[in-house]
Amino acid sequence: MKNSALIKGTAAIAVGAALLLGGGGTLASWNAEATGAPGTVIAGDLNVTAAAGVWTDRAGATIDISTYKVVPGDKLTYTQALTVTLTGDKMAANVTATGATPTNGFDPANVVVTAPALKVGGVTVTNPLTSSKTVTATITFEFLSGTTGRSDVTKTYNFGSVGFALNQITQSGLS
Repeated sequence: MKNSALIKGTAAIAVGAALLLGGGGTLASWNAEATGAPGTVIAGDLNVTAAAGVWTDRAGATIDISTYKVVPGDKLTYTQALTVTLTGDKMAANVTATGATPTNGFDPANVVVTAPALKVGGVTVTNPLTSSKTVTATITFEFLSGTTGRSDVTKTYNFGSVGFALNQITQSGLS
């Protein structure tokens, strides 16, 4: 009798487990769902446009770069207004000169070309810029007075490929 009751109990447990796990019943689990209003992600903007630039000599007189002939000791300055657009909560960018290298036709030991100096409304500003504004950028080309002999006679420096670039940098809080 004991065996019969044990066998019947074991069979009942096995049938119940089979029904719960794979057959007619389910193991209940609760879940819930809700939707929020996460909004829309909007991209910022980074852009630069340039107005016509002006070349001046060391005395500040405007020159025509296409006809001006430099001599050792000359220092020429190129000034250009840049409209900088920086839109974004953590937007920052550096203004750099492109295409200006000392090896562009002259012996690099005889020429210095500076990185851009930046001003807003006549006040010097530094990289990185963090908001939209009109910036005056200047670079200088100096034919060093220490140039000797006939070094760099009749050489050319092509400023046709020189421009200004705006490059986004990563501010803290971004990774």
